[in-house]
Amino acid sequence: MESVKQDDMAAAALAAVVLVAIPLWVASTGKAAAARRRQPRELVRQNILELQPYRCARDDYSEGVLLDANENAYGPPLDPQDNALELERYPSPYLWELKEKIAEFRGVRKEQIFLGVGSDEAIDLLIRIFCEPGRDSVLITPPTYGMYKVCAKVNNVNLQKAPLTPDFQLDIPGMLAAADETTKVMFVCSPGNPTAKSITHAQVEELCNSSFDGIIALDEAYVDFSADGSALKFLDRYPNLLVMQTMSKAFGLAAIRLGMAFAHEEIVQIFNNVKAPYSINKLTEEIAYRVFDDLTPLYDNIKKIKRERQRVMAALNGYEFVTLVHPSDTNFVLFQVPKVAKEVYKTMAERGCVVRYRGDQLHCDDCIRASIGTPEQNDLFLSLLPKVYAEIVQEE
Repeated sequence: MESVKQDDMAAAALAAVVLVAIPLWVASTGKAAAARRRQPRELVRQNILELQPYRCARDDYSEGVLLDANENAYGPPLDPQDNALELERYPSPYLWELKEKIAEFRGVRKEQIFLGVGSDEAIDLLIRIFCEPGRDSVLITPPTYGMYKVCAKVNNVNLQKAPLTPDFQLDIPGMLAAADETTKVMFVCSPGNPTAKSITHAQVEELCNSSFDGIIALDEAYVDFSADGSALKFLDRYPNLLVMQTMSKAFGLAAIRLGMAFAHEEIVQIFNNVKAPYSINKLTEEIAYRVFDDLTPLYDNIKKIKRERQRVMAALNGYEFVTLVHPSDTNFVLFQVPKVAKEVYKTMAERGCVVRYRGDQLHCDDCIRASIGTPEQNDLFLSLLPKVYAEIVQEE
């Protein structure tokens, strides 16, 4: 697919404008808090503001005899029928046509969308753009997704922690107390991993309206399984809000590695200035684009997963040795098997049914996490679990 020429030129022009001056962004609500709050442009590292982004050949021309990018005009050593995408040519760095599809699906503007290699690229870029190595901090809310911690460490950024409550809700006073002038980003996972629980939209707004003057990064990888829906509706209201999503979960496309970050247009442009110019390949773009031609299978699969989730949770609640099944807004369940959870996890894996032990996470003592599979996979899991538990208890 060819990128839209006018949109590409507009994107290049916008990048140049951002380098000269990034306007002040003030939230339409919470004016008193906004008056004290650093604006996003003040949070960006100075070297990033001064960055001259890489200018690719397709910024100038995308048609004609293209001899400007040192591509191999003879193409790959494949059957021509396997090269319909012209894989000898670099992909579009802007992906406007795909962004238009996503924008329509999510109810945002295409200029508010950044596309990266999974959500992990957006997490890493957030830290690189806003946090000065060796000086600045990010805040996480354990138990939570592990890549926030990994990316902070890789980028030599301090990690602050404000644990969730035992029922897996935000402790906003605790978050504000843990943050300081070095805190540039707060990561909030909703629905949570491994908690399986959504953070209420009321809490999201409370945090956006709080005295915290950094970026609030809301990770919505599992949002399509939640009845609460997305917080994207708040995007225009709160310029300090960034929402991350992925095509790995509800879309079932983990292998193509495509993630999204939705934010104010100015933040998105800075992301595009910093990212590698061709990070999303043509194969990923093609598969993602085709998905939006017919969303019926997506909605059908979500319904199936929710139905199976209810069945699996009901079965787990019926086992006496399972003392707690946490509510779930995701495509997995978190449940507690006292004293022998780790042994159950290991033995089940040895028997061919792999779940994940989460008992080493805060508020998740003796917990196991199990993804919702097909009915046949879930039947195997539900039949094997009590057998393995009985064997382990008998041995003890």
